[in-house]
Amino acid sequence: MSRIVVALGGHIFGDTPIEQRQLAKKASRSIVDLVEQGHDVVVSHGNAPQVGMMQLAFSLGAKQKKKIPLMSLSDCGAMSQGYIGNHLQNALREEFKKRKIDKSVVVIVTQTLIDKQDKEFEFPTKPIGLFYTKKEAKNWMKQTGDKYIEDSGRGYRKVVPSPIPIKIVEQESINVLAKAGMVVIAVGGGGIPVFESGDRLVSVEGVIDKDLASQYLAQEMDADYLFILTAVDKVSINFNKPNQENLDEMTINEAENWLNEGQFLEGSMSPKIQAAIYFVKSKRGRKAIITSMDKTKEAILGLDGTIIYSKIED
Repeated sequence: MSRIVVALGGHIFGDTPIEQRQLAKKASRSIVDLVEQGHDVVVSHGNAPQVGMMQLAFSLGAKQKKKIPLMSLSDCGAMSQGYIGNHLQNALREEFKKRKIDKSVVVIVTQTLIDKQDKEFEFPTKPIGLFYTKKEAKNWMKQTGDKYIEDSGRGYRKVVPSPIPIKIVEQESINVLAKAGMVVIAVGGGGIPVFESGDRLVSVEGVIDKDLASQYLAQEMDADYLFILTAVDKVSINFNKPNQENLDEMTINEAENWLNEGQFLEGSMSPKIQAAIYFVKSKRGRKAIITSMDKTKEAILGLDGTIIYSKIED
């Protein structure tokens, strides 16, 4: 039996709360497949599209109705952890009952400690929220002063600081619940970024990369596998070119070389590859798998997905 941290991408939940409930059911089937195989599973998830929609709604509301206050990025992150976690929690509970598996699910609203001097606060790089045309992005930049960049050929998105995670504040609670046999949903959206000020935790305007936080969670839980579930079945090099190659596996050395060559798109596959490298390097025998929700059952058996591993034999 292995311990697996499953990181779900925020975009796999669709564009609306209704779609999210439906797709949470689909994600739950993939997660329960792993539990049914005998593995201990902890779940994390992205929240960039959801936080982007919240911020847009509050911004428009504040502009039109002065009684509606603006909501901070950290508060939107906390709210998104709650409602995404609730959808996943209920979907998992239903799937466990269908398969007659006695398993409890718990959601932890998670905070992630960061260094307030992190250089990301000077040079923000993390895309969040909805995609816009170039013209729309220019209009938003003019109105808000926020920075927007082109993201992976899909349009323009707002960018915010993405500091490196140092510690997961609720790590001990996550460990205790997982050890008790529960499926824990934690580190949603990478966790709410906070720094210590005496006895206080102070939240900051930024977003922790979900995949980097998930690999940190996986390390701290002594997981055997990090599953990063995304929109594609396998990682590719020369993506969207005539010579595209879908990869069954790659060593961490190959992954680093291709990362340095720019084979993996920033804001898309690049952070997933970097997270996989960190996790696999952290302890001998650890493996990372990048695949789609539909292929998790096969991927753990080595039949699909892209596995990232150390070349040193275990």
